Amino acid sequence: EPPETPKDFSCQTQDMKRVTCTWREGETYLYGQNLPRYTLSKTSSQKMALCKASCSEQCSCSWDIGRQWTWNVTLTVENPLGKKTATDVFDVHHRMYPTAPFQVWEDCTDTEITLHWNYKNNEIELFCQTEVRQPDGKVELHNSSVADSRRVTVRGLQPYTEYRARVHCGAAKHFWRWSDWSQPLTTRTKEGTPSGKLDIWREITPVLGGRNVTLFWKQTPSFQANGKIISYEVIWEKKEDGSKPESISFSSVYNSTRIFIDNHSYRISIMAKNNVNFSLPSVLIISRATDNSRSIFSTEELKEGQVNGTDDGIFISWEPRSIYDSYIIDWCNFPRLQPCDLQWKRFGPNTSSAVISSAAFVPGVRYKFHIYGSVADRASLLEKKIGYLRELPPRFDPIVRKVDLTYNSVTLSWDSYFTNESEPGFVRGYHVYVSPIEGNCNLKGSKKHILSDESELCKYTIENPEEKRYTVKHLMPNTKYKIVVKAFTGGGESPIVNFRYIDTPYNSNMLYFVFLLVIVPTLVAAICHWKMKWVKECCCPVIPSPNKSKVLSFKEFKIDSEKVLKINDCLTDMLAMDSSAEAQKL
Repeated sequence: EPPETPKDFSCQTQDMKRVTCTWREGETYLYGQNLPRYTLSKTSSQKMALCKASCSEQCSCSWDIGRQWTWNVTLTVENPLGKKTATDVFDVHHRMYPTAPFQVWEDCTDTEITLHWNYKNNEIELFCQTEVRQPDGKVELHNSSVADSRRVTVRGLQPYTEYRARVHCGAAKHFWRWSDWSQPLTTRTKEGTPSGKLDIWREITPVLGGRNVTLFWKQTPSFQANGKIISYEVIWEKKEDGSKPESISFSSVYNSTRIFIDNHSYRISIMAKNNVNFSLPSVLIISRATDNSRSIFSTEELKEGQVNGTDDGIFISWEPRSIYDSYIIDWCNFPRLQPCDLQWKRFGPNTSSAVISSAAFVPGVRYKFHIYGSVADRASLLEKKIGYLRELPPRFDPIVRKVDLTYNSVTLSWDSYFTNESEPGFVRGYHVYVSPIEGNCNLKGSKKHILSDESELCKYTIENPEEKRYTVKHLMPNTKYKIVVKAFTGGGESPIVNFRYIDTPYNSNMLYFVFLLVIVPTLVAAICHWKMKWVKECCCPVIPSPNKSKVLSFKEFKIDSEKVLKINDCLTDMLAMDSSAEAQKL
């Protein structure tokens, strides 16, 4: 292709002695001797080249200007397919492109940095700009207040903080463009007095003759060390009698200590120290033992409320009281260890709930939380909470101590389930599972429960964790059953592994009924068979006794005391004569 008009063609100087023109070349898809040829010359005399062009990332051509300040130059590019030109008319004084500043150094205080630098071409008046990059990546630009100044002061910086600075300059008059940046300079401001206060807390343990107070401290986002903390100073003194304060200093590697105080009220303060000064004191007031009995010695009087875990942590709420200016929640990240790594967090007076999160929280571990109200640096225990990040099923099944059987029911009695701190969840109740050894279970009042092997159980739910007895009814007599009691928590229950087997007895009422219907008649029949002759004579004799005949039992058939049979009412089949004495008498 024929050449394109040179792009971004411009000329400039860095020393007022030599001018350099630059441009970008276009693609012609020609190579070797057919490559584009560039000629830079005065517009008025294009036959005489001012310089020889060279091209790499961009093309450039430089020449000495002598004492000529105004130039009109033409750049010609040609190849066998065509030719193009570009022209630039300029005053050298208006095309100043300074060299980058060098020898950059600094003077520092705790809040200011003064940067100094040098640059070539001292006869040219320059205007410089400083870039300061803060630790968070934020960039600020600061301009020199005076032209040709070789320094700039940056104020309002943080003490003992690392900053990165660099400088570039441009012509104070007839500004053309900025120079390249200087080499960056990394510097740190000096230390200053710590700002803010430490966040402090305490744990109080009654002992003989007084109390052990374990003090904790930490730096918060609002606290600025403004240097390297070298120590912490702990001071405690009685409030009542104005006795001499006691103090102790600790290396910066420590964040807790234990002191002993008697039963009087104490004022405790903790300060951080760097190489310049101490921070403002953080203060705690420990009340007299008698006045503080509720918050120290009688904490067991407060009932522990249960709290629930969420995806973000453990949610805690409390009843706000208007008298307090802040609230504190403390807990142990590792409650099963001693010491337990006490943690705490402060909240404002208008807060009544919070989500406590920690990377140390794990499912199945019970955490205890104490909620304190604080006013005038004096804290009082308000509420106690216990909860889990996530509950897990119980580790053990309840121990069934007694089994009472009838022909159609079974009563199970078990020991109270363990509710200590080692449990992986709060026991919410119990499930009782029953099933006959053969066949499926369909007991009245139960729910169907399918095991992993697709076997079927009857399930009864007891939602009272204090319950220790349950009766399963509607069983079949003389049947073998398998049965188990499982405790469940908010995390469910453990898999069913071991069953207890029972055999219901025969139904005694049924036996009694069978006895009446079968045994008694059989016995009567046997007796009757044994005494057949007597029974026959008694019940149906060959010759009935008139005195025993029910036919003769009516009054009209009696004469005096004898029963009489009216002959005319009897149709005889046979007439027999009896020669016995009785017959003769009759």
